[in-house]
Amino acid sequence: MGAGFTEASAGAADRAAGSGSMGGGPVGPVAVSIVGSTGSIGRQAVEVIEANRDRFRVVALAGRSSWKLLAEQAARLDPEMVAVVESDAAAELRGCLPGGVKVTSGVGALCEAAAIGETVLNAIVGFAGLEVSVAALSEGRRLALANKESLVAGGDVVRKALAAGGEIVPVDSEHCAIHQCLRSATGAGEVERLVITTSGGPFRGKAHSELSRVSVDEALRHPTWRMGPKITIDSSTLMNKGLEVIEAHELFGVDYDRIEVILHPQSVVHSMVELVDGASMAQLSMPDMRLPIGYALGFPSRLPVPFGAIDWSVMERLDFGVVDRETFRCLAVAEAAGRAGGLVPAWMNAANEVAVEAFLQERVGWLDIAAIVEETVDRCEGGVAQEVEEVVEADRRAREVAAEIARAYEAPSRGGRWR
Repeated sequence: MGAGFTEASAGAADRAAGSGSMGGGPVGPVAVSIVGSTGSIGRQAVEVIEANRDRFRVVALAGRSSWKLLAEQAARLDPEMVAVVESDAAAELRGCLPGGVKVTSGVGALCEAAAIGETVLNAIVGFAGLEVSVAALSEGRRLALANKESLVAGGDVVRKALAAGGEIVPVDSEHCAIHQCLRSATGAGEVERLVITTSGGPFRGKAHSELSRVSVDEALRHPTWRMGPKITIDSSTLMNKGLEVIEAHELFGVDYDRIEVILHPQSVVHSMVELVDGASMAQLSMPDMRLPIGYALGFPSRLPVPFGAIDWSVMERLDFGVVDRETFRCLAVAEAAGRAGGLVPAWMNAANEVAVEAFLQERVGWLDIAAIVEETVDRCEGGVAQEVEEVVEADRRAREVAAEIARAYEAPSRGGRWR
């Protein structure tokens, strides 16, 4: 497959730690740090852990500012550390947590939480997750990765951090599916291609002309998944699939020419691996992020609590189709950035975050998101990063450029050219 981040993990899964669904597994509870515990993925991870108390012990919880929810989670999970970025939130936490719980705050708080625990779940949304991933891997931890942007923007520096002996198990449902399917491909050169599925989001089947006046509320109505606003908008533009293509390339070492995105409205087949002899392996389950979260936290063992189990007596059909790349231009823009490599994906990712935020604030139109990203990428200043600081600087510069471009697309009420 190539030099993918998870190749060794997937291929050796059932040989490690006497593992597999037939028994074995870790001797005692695995120490887990949940970075981003107050977000959608983090909250569902708490559910998974509470349903498997004998398997996991939470040692750290971390979030940005939601101190009340962090305090509630800490009361339920009894961590050693609670980290929060905002100092005011930290002061509130200290007032309601037992004295034995360490409370840390500031810009490095999330990374501090990521440096402890055997397994670190990175559930931070957006580019901010890169430093968390690097912090965990630099300490040799197992990284349960739900943050696409770490690999999209900082693949080179994440690869460097892996030298410390850590490993990545993906949490994204698509990459978790591929990871599971690859456990059937044990020989070199057995993989023909990876097939990533997409529901098509709320605008599946819509023509370009129908999307010129899309509202924020309409874009946030995903047909199958319940997620935070940023990733939901990415799902509506199919930028999330573009990010996932880059992530799959980085994780599994498969060339872009052998990674395909196909339409699958039901979101039951989460992804597939086609082997060289024509066999296709697929992972199927109902849309429930607790399954891939549990898989990543428990790997290489499987958890005994079923999430997303299918009732085949009522499953009437599974449909597949071709993605409309002309209407959903973000997919093609992201794929082109991935192929370009270097710091281009970091610029693309930063531009998308700026454009999505502008759309959520109703300053630009839905169709403008792809245009802003594409124009920003066209102005990328190039280069290759070896250190996190270089990626951070590229991200900063790209945001400046994207913000300037976005201002030209502001809504008519502001004198712009919202199309």
